[in-house]
Amino acid sequence: MKPIIVLTLLISLNRLSQKTTIYTIGDSTMADKIKPEENPETGWGQVLRLFFNSNVIIKNRAVNGGSTRSFIDEKKWEAVFKVLKPGDYVFIQFGHNDEKLTDFTRYTNPHTTYRHNIIRFVNESRKKRAIPILFSSIARRNFNENGVLVGTHGDYPLETRLVALEYKVPFVDLEYYSELLETSYGPEKSKALHLHFKPGENSYYPEGKSDDTHLSRKGALAIARLVVDQIKLMNNPFFKKLKKQLL
Repeated sequence: MKPIIVLTLLISLNRLSQKTTIYTIGDSTMADKIKPEENPETGWGQVLRLFFNSNVIIKNRAVNGGSTRSFIDEKKWEAVFKVLKPGDYVFIQFGHNDEKLTDFTRYTNPHTTYRHNIIRFVNESRKKRAIPILFSSIARRNFNENGVLVGTHGDYPLETRLVALEYKVPFVDLEYYSELLETSYGPEKSKALHLHFKPGENSYYPEGKSDDTHLSRKGALAIARLVVDQIKLMNNPFFKKLKKQLL
């Protein structure tokens, strides 16, 4: 092989080795959506790549309907774990579907199964020398008649915080920051962050839509911006590399 070709290959491999991979695991508020050119629903993990330079690879493994239980039982975590390599990041956000009391395939007790599943994601990421980052669930648009935003996630965000403290995991309190976002828009204007369409207003939802959990593209971009802003502000040394790769 000619020296010039060898040199080119070495440079290419070196550039590839410098790339940072972020795996995002979680639920539909984070997941990629089908037919994004038509579908107004957008996951915040779907647009996260827009905030990083080309040295960051986002591999969004979040799934619609995902809970910590189903993500493990359906072997989705196993698929991520197998390919993790040293220096990768794992962004972890669950809770919305762990709350589903009527679905035994997804429900977890926040203080037992949910907690231990989150610990598993953390420990197994570290086993591969990857860097886990924990996120509390984003807030739902749930204003009462007095215009007060009321939380819906129970103790799941609390357990996420406690695991982060106990296991010294970088933590972004996305529930808190998304609550601030929702309240800054107010009860009516915050509809734009979610999926609110009258019949005939949007071709993807011809019969209309009223969804206060999932995000519009506007909402997804706003949540991704919150994540990026927190990465910029945190002094945790694990964020040092990511900070340099933000746009």
